[in-house]
Amino acid sequence: MTTFKTGLVLVLSAVLVACGGGNEGRDISDANADYQTTLMEQLIDAQPGDVIEIPAGVFSFDRSLSLTVDGVTIRGAGMDETILSFANQTSGAEGLLVTASDFTIEDLAIEDTRGDALKVNEGENIIIRRVRTEWTNGPDTNNGAYGIYPVQTRNTLVEGVIAIGASDAGIYVGQSENVIVRDSIAEYNVAGIEIENTIGADVYGNIARHNTGGILVFNMPNLPQPGHSTRVYRNDVQENNTNNFGHPGTPVASVPAGSGIVINSNDRVEIFDNVIADHRTANIIISSVYSTGYADISVQENFDPYPETILIMNNALGEGGGNPDVAALQALRVMMFGLTGNIPDVLWDGYVNSDLLVDGMMPADYRICIDNGDAQMLNVDNPNDNADPHIVEDTSCTHERLPEVVLPF
Repeated sequence: MTTFKTGLVLVLSAVLVACGGGNEGRDISDANADYQTTLMEQLIDAQPGDVIEIPAGVFSFDRSLSLTVDGVTIRGAGMDETILSFANQTSGAEGLLVTASDFTIEDLAIEDTRGDALKVNEGENIIIRRVRTEWTNGPDTNNGAYGIYPVQTRNTLVEGVIAIGASDAGIYVGQSENVIVRDSIAEYNVAGIEIENTIGADVYGNIARHNTGGILVFNMPNLPQPGHSTRVYRNDVQENNTNNFGHPGTPVASVPAGSGIVINSNDRVEIFDNVIADHRTANIIISSVYSTGYADISVQENFDPYPETILIMNNALGEGGGNPDVAALQALRVMMFGLTGNIPDVLWDGYVNSDLLVDGMMPADYRICIDNGDAQMLNVDNPNDNADPHIVEDTSCTHERLPEVVLPF
C-alpha cells in the first residue's frame, strides 16, 4: 500500500496554522467602515483591464459587493492582511458576487458573510487564488452555505485558497466545465471540496480535514447539466469526522460524519494517489442519489442516478469505518465484522442500472474498479433493504484513463 505524502501537504499545513482560524472574536465594530463606499464605487466604475488593489487592513461591510465587468482583477495584500468582514452585514445574499469573465481575485480574505462568501456566476476564464473564506464562529448551521463558489463557469482555476466553516461546501464548483482545484485547504465545513454536475475537473494537492465529508463528487437532478470525468489525486484527506451541520433537506445534509471521499451518481471518476485515513464511517463511499434521502429525485427525465466507470487505485488508506455515523451501518458493522471490526475502505450502496446488466453482471466499461492493495468494497445492498450485504469479490479491473484538464490561460 502506497505511503504517499508530498512536501506540498506539509507546506500547506504550516500555512493553515499561520492563517486559518486565527480571527475568532475579531472586533470589527470600527474597522475601516468608510472603505465600503470606496470599494463599491471602484467595482461599479471598473473597466476591462482594471486592477483593483485593496490595501492591508480589516474592512467592514454591511451589504453585498458585486462586479459585472469582464477583465477585472481584484488583489489584496494577502489572505491574512486584507480582510473583508461581513459580520455586520444586513443586506445581500453574498459577500462578493461576480457575473463576469476573465476575472481574477487573489490575496485577500472574506469573513462572516450572511450567505455565500465568494460567488462567481456564468463566467469564463476565472482565477481564484490565495483567497480565504471563513466563518470565525466555527461550524454552525447558520453560517453561509458556500465559501468559494464558482457556478456555471468554464475554464476555472481555484488555487491556494483556504475555506473554513461553510454550512454546505467550503470549496464548491458546480455545473461548470474544465476546472482545476489545487493546493488548497478545506476545514470544518460540511463538505470540504465539492465538484457537482461538472464536466472535466482535476482536484489535486489539497488538504481536506475536519469536515463532515472530505471531497465530494456529486451529480444531482434538476440542474442544467450532468457531470462526469473528474480526477481526485494527490490529496491529503484525513479525519473528516465533524458532525453534519448542513441545513436539513439539502443533499449535503445526508453526508454522514466520517466520510473521506464520496462519489454520488457521478460517472468516470478516478481516485488515485491520495492519503485517505481516519474516517469513522468509511474512507471512500460510492452511492446513488437514491441513498441520499434527498426528496426531489424523480422529476427530471434522463437523469442517470447510478455511479459508473469508477477507478480507485494506489491510495494510502488508513484507519476507517470503526464507528459509522449511521445506525444501520453501525449494526451492520457489528454483525459482519464483530464489535471491534471495521467497515471496509470502500462502502457501496449497491445501486446499479439493471438495464445494463448482461447475465446479471455489469459490463466492464461501467464497473467499479479497485486496484489498491488489499482494499475491499462492501456492498450494503440498499436497493433490497440491506437483505444481502456482502464483500464484492471481483473488483480487479481498470478503465481507460482520463485526460489532464488543461486551462487556456
